[in-house]
Amino acid sequence: MKSYIYLSILLIGLGMSSCKKKEEMKVSNNFTVTIENISQGKKYFNSGKTGLIKPGESASFSFNAGKGHYLQFGTMYVQSNDLFIAPGEEGIPLYTNGTPLTGDITGMLQLWDAGTEVNEEPGKGPNQPLRQAGPNTGMDENGTVHPVMDGFTYPAVNEVVQVMVTHDGGTGFTVTIKNISAASAIPSPLAPGTWVIHSKMQKPMFANGEKASPGLEGLAEDGNITKMDNNLSSNSGLVIPFAPGAYATGAQNDIFTVGAKASAALEALAEDGMAAGFTQVFNTPEGASSPGPLTPGGKYSFTFTAEEGDNLSFALMFVQSNDWFAGVDNIALYNGSSPMEGDITAKVTLYDAGTEVDEYAGAGNNQPLRQSGPNTGMDENGKVAIENSVSDNVPSVSNMLKVTLKHD
Repeated sequence: MKSYIYLSILLIGLGMSSCKKKEEMKVSNNFTVTIENISQGKKYFNSGKTGLIKPGESASFSFNAGKGHYLQFGTMYVQSNDLFIAPGEEGIPLYTNGTPLTGDITGMLQLWDAGTEVNEEPGKGPNQPLRQAGPNTGMDENGTVHPVMDGFTYPAVNEVVQVMVTHDGGTGFTVTIKNISAASAIPSPLAPGTWVIHSKMQKPMFANGEKASPGLEGLAEDGNITKMDNNLSSNSGLVIPFAPGAYATGAQNDIFTVGAKASAALEALAEDGMAAGFTQVFNTPEGASSPGPLTPGGKYSFTFTAEEGDNLSFALMFVQSNDWFAGVDNIALYNGSSPMEGDITAKVTLYDAGTEVDEYAGAGNNQPLRQSGPNTGMDENGKVAIENSVSDNVPSVSNMLKVTLKHD
C-alpha cells in the first residue's frame, strides 16, 4: 500500500512538473500597434449646385449644419455681363447664439460685379448670355470683385429673387430660391449656381476687392458652374479626427462588450474622447510632445507584451459623433504559437456606445467640437452595438484608418 501511495505521489509530481514546464515554454512577444488616420482633410463641410430658375419658378436644396457653420451661395443675374447675386464674401451664419437661422434672408443678399467683363446696359447688351454669340465673348475688364456700381440702373435684389431658409429640425436646413423678377423692370432667369457650407472667416467663392477665380468668372459671365462646382466639391467633406483611446490584452475584452451596457469609462471615451477611465491608453500622436487628437495624417502607436492565447482589443472615439468609436473586439494575437503581424484594418469596426442619441456626423451640436461641455447630449440608454446607420457623409473605416500590428 505504501508503495502504491508513493508511486501515485510521484506521478502527480511528474504531471505537475510537466504542466509547469509547458507553461514555462509558452511563447511571448512584444507587439506594436500603429493606428494611422488616412482620411482626407477638407476645407468645407458640404457643397452643391442649383439649376436654371426661370421667372416664376423656384428651386430648393437641403443640408445639415451645426454651430459655427456658414452658408454661401451664388447665381448669375443673366441680364448682365458678369453680375451675380450672393451674400457677403463670408456668407451667412446658420446659428446665432445657438439659435438656427430661419425665415426670409433676401435682405442679406447683394448684386455683385465679378470684374471680369465690361458691363453693358442690363437687358440689352449684345455680350450678355441671352444675346451673345457664345460664351465669354465680351470685352475683358481685368478688374476685381465688388458690389455693382457702374452707372446703369438695375432692379433691386428683392425685386429679382426671394430666398427663404427653413430649419427642418435637428441640424437640417432647406433653402428655397424663388425667381420673382417677372414683375421687375428687367425680368431675368437666374443661371445655375453653387452653394457651400463652410466655417467662419472663410471666403469659399469670392473675396471683395480681389480678382475673380476662373470658377467665379464662369458662373458670373455665362452661368457655367463646372469649375466652381468642381473646386467646391473636391474640397468639401467631413474632417475626421479621432480622440485618444484605450487598449486591453489578455483573454477577454476589458474595454467594451457588444450587446452590453457601456461602462462609465467607455461612455466618457465614446462621448467625449476621455480615456482616463482605463489603465492602458494611447493619447499622444507620433511627433507630438503632449496628448492630443489624431488628425488626418497623424498616427498613434502603443507597444505591449503578450503570450499565446492573448487577444487584443482597443477603442478610440470618432470625434464627429455623439458616441461612436472605432475598435477591435478581442482579436487573436497568435495563430497557434505563431505571433500575428500585418495590416489588421479589416478587423476594425465602427461601434455605437448606445449612451447618447445620434446626430448628423460633423453637424451635431452635442458632439465634442460644438457642444458646450462634456456629456451634454440626450441619453440613449442603449447598449454597445455595431453602428449600421452612419450619416451619409461618413466614409468606410478603411478610408479613415489604417491599423498595423508588428511583433519583435
